[in-house]
Amino acid sequence: MDIKDCLGQGFLRKTAVDKKLIEKELKESAYDLESAKKALSENDYKWCIIKSYYSMFHAAKSVLFKLGYIEKRHFAVNVVLEDLNKNGKLESKYISYFSAALSSREEADYHYNYSKEIAEHSITMAEEFSGAMKSLL
Repeated sequence: MDIKDCLGQGFLRKTAVDKKLIEKELKESAYDLESAKKALSENDYKWCIIKSYYSMFHAAKSVLFKLGYIEKRHFAVNVVLEDLNKNGKLESKYISYFSAALSSREEADYHYNYSKEIAEHSITMAEEFSGAMKSLL
């Protein structure tokens, strides 16, 4: 599936670029990352993993808003990231980070599978991912 398919099926929508929405998503991303770090310090590994993913999700949404898209499904974010990679604007490791974080969040949230190691790795990925998204803005 590509961006055109996502637009056709309603998983992505075109929108005007809105700097306020971009800033809002960046603030949410930073808030979620700080929440993840706090959860890790409290040994709440499940919540840490969930908040790390949402930090990445909001950082990616800021880029989508910059590109003039609104996502309607989480996987559509990954489609846009893949397009950025295909066009030489994003390293493939960030697509892997996003996919891994989504998978870890689902495992933690729906299957109660989480650990300190996964939580720590989730924060590391989220920090690096956020930096990459900011560089695209």
